[in-house]
Amino acid sequence: MTKLDFAIIDPHIHQWDPYHTPHSAALLVKALGKYPRVMDRVVRLVKPKPLLDSLGLTEYALRPYLPEHYQADTSPFLVESVVHVEANWHHHKGFGVVEETDWIQQLDFNVQGLKLGAIVATSDPRDRKFKDILKAHQDASPLFRGIRKMAAWHQDSGVYRWCDRPHLYSDKKFLKGFEQLAKMDLSFDAWCYSMQLAEITSLAKQFPETRIVVDHLATPVGLFGAVGKHTGHTSEQRAAIFEQWQQDLARLAEQKNVHAKISGLMMPVLGHLFYQQDRTASIAEMVNLLTPMIQHAITVFGTERLMFASNFPMDKPNARLNDLIHAYIQMLSPYGDQALHAMFRQNAANFYQLQIES
Repeated sequence: MTKLDFAIIDPHIHQWDPYHTPHSAALLVKALGKYPRVMDRVVRLVKPKPLLDSLGLTEYALRPYLPEHYQADTSPFLVESVVHVEANWHHHKGFGVVEETDWIQQLDFNVQGLKLGAIVATSDPRDRKFKDILKAHQDASPLFRGIRKMAAWHQDSGVYRWCDRPHLYSDKKFLKGFEQLAKMDLSFDAWCYSMQLAEITSLAKQFPETRIVVDHLATPVGLFGAVGKHTGHTSEQRAAIFEQWQQDLARLAEQKNVHAKISGLMMPVLGHLFYQQDRTASIAEMVNLLTPMIQHAITVFGTERLMFASNFPMDKPNARLNDLIHAYIQMLSPYGDQALHAMFRQNAANFYQLQIES
C-alpha cells in the first residue's frame, strides 16, 4: 500500500451528534437508538425516497460522527488538520446556524491527535440579517473562515434537492447579500449538481476577488448508474453527463479565484451502489471508476487549485476512508511528489488560511 511522508490536511469533514444537538433525527434516535433496524424502517417510512437514495444507508447518518470516529476511519494515515463544513444543522434559520459553529468550536479534536484548522459555517445571503450572522460566526470562533450555502437542485424530481429553489446562485437577493461576504474577505464553498456549473462560473465572474471552492467536483448525478426517475439510466445518458461535466468544469476553471475539492465522488447520488451489495468499493475499483474525473480536473485546474477532501462520513456507504485515500494516492502520484503534497496538504492550507508548518 502507498504511504505519504507528510501529514494530510482534510478540508471537508462533517461532524454531528443527533443525541445531543439539534438534528432532524434527534427525537427518533432518543426513542429508538437502541434498536437500529427498527429506526431504519421508521426513517424509510417518513423520509422522502430521493433523500434516502442520496444517503444510501441511514445508519451512519443516525449515529454520532465525532473526532474519534473520524480518526478511526483515517487510520493508519496521519491527518494533521481538518476543516468542518456545515452539516445541515437543524436550527438552520437566522442566527440558529451560529449554534453549529459554537458546538464545533467546543469539540476536543486534540485528544485524537487532530487539529481543528477551520470552520466553514452556513448562512443564507438572502437573509436580511446576513451581515450580522457572519459577524456572529466570527465572534463564535476565530476559526471561522467562510460559509457554504448549498444550491444543489436537480430537474429530475427523483434526485434529492438540497436547496429550496433552482438557480440560487443567480438570485438577486443572494447576490446582494454575497457582497457582504466579499467585503469581509470570507471564502465560499459552492455545492451544486454538475448541470448547474455555469451558475458558479457566473458568480465567480461577479466576485473575482472572492475565494470560491466548488465542492465534490460539482457532483455529476448518475455518472456511474441510474439515479432518480430518468438520470443515468443508459450508457448514452452517462456519456452525455460526463461530456457536459467536462465542458462546464473547464469553463469554470478559467476563473482563477475558483478552486475545487476532489471529494464526494463515492456518494450514492453519483450512481454507486456498492452498499446494496453489502460491501464497499475496493481500491482498484475506485481507481478504475474515478481516474477519468481526476485526470480531467487536473487538466483544467492544474495541481495548485485542487485539494483532496474526504467528505466523510457522507461517502461511507460505498467506501472506507483509508481505502479512498489509498486510491487517490495512486491516482495523484503520477503528477509527482510536489503535486501530491499540494493536493493532500498545502492547497487546503492556502485556501482556508490555516496556520501550519510548510
